[in-house]
Amino acid sequence: MTAALYHGEPNGPSLTVLAALFETGAEADLIALDLTQGERHCRAVVGREVEMSIEGEGPVLVVEGEAMADSVFLAQYLDESRGGGLQPADPHARWEMEMWCRFIIERVAPAAAFLGNRAHLTPKLRAMSDEAFEALVGRIASADLAERWRAVREGRYPEAQLEDSRAKIRLAVERLEKRIEGDWILGAFTIADLETYAWLAGMVDLVPEAFADAPITRAWLGRVAARDSVRQALALSPTGVPMKSWAPGPEINRWG
Repeated sequence: MTAALYHGEPNGPSLTVLAALFETGAEADLIALDLTQGERHCRAVVGREVEMSIEGEGPVLVVEGEAMADSVFLAQYLDESRGGGLQPADPHARWEMEMWCRFIIERVAPAAAFLGNRAHLTPKLRAMSDEAFEALVGRIASADLAERWRAVREGRYPEAQLEDSRAKIRLAVERLEKRIEGDWILGAFTIADLETYAWLAGMVDLVPEAFADAPITRAWLGRVAARDSVRQALALSPTGVPMKSWAPGPEINRWG
């Protein structure tokens, strides 16, 4: 298998896929991109399916010339290409994992990206010249994604959406406190742990009240961070502060 993984800082979806790669022992050439500078859109490998990804600025895995996106699906692909281990064999447990990941993708990820972009990307984009920024968004094929970049630069963060995003982080932690079985979310370590950690770890500093009375979640965060695969992924950070690196992510669900 000839594979290349185009990834950003080990945070959010890039962290999920990098850690899944190391967990499974799959092999791929690692090509680092500065997602905060729109570098994913400079690559000829990015096709329409990737451009229209619901994940926004996520990693891209190219296998035998075929480009694929979206972190949970990429983690599943890597796992299944190596014989499994990160997903339950039992059909109902597999359903539980996928439903949990759907909750993270649809509710938690957009909220985390919204808050992370406000804290860390907006100042960076505002420091760019108008010409440089227009060159950046001009490379983005998806009109919706380009508009999200403009909203981040302009600082369009309505208070109602900010509070809704914080509420979704609090909800995720509340569910984790009830859901974690033993060491991990589903008993055994799965993609659900990677995807959840990837989006929530950067929220500890941004929504501290969510974690204040959540000892089970805080202990779980520590266990995930200590896994060899996650440590390997985090070690790839060029800045040393990957949890402060955010790019426009999934669109906030319009229906609440």
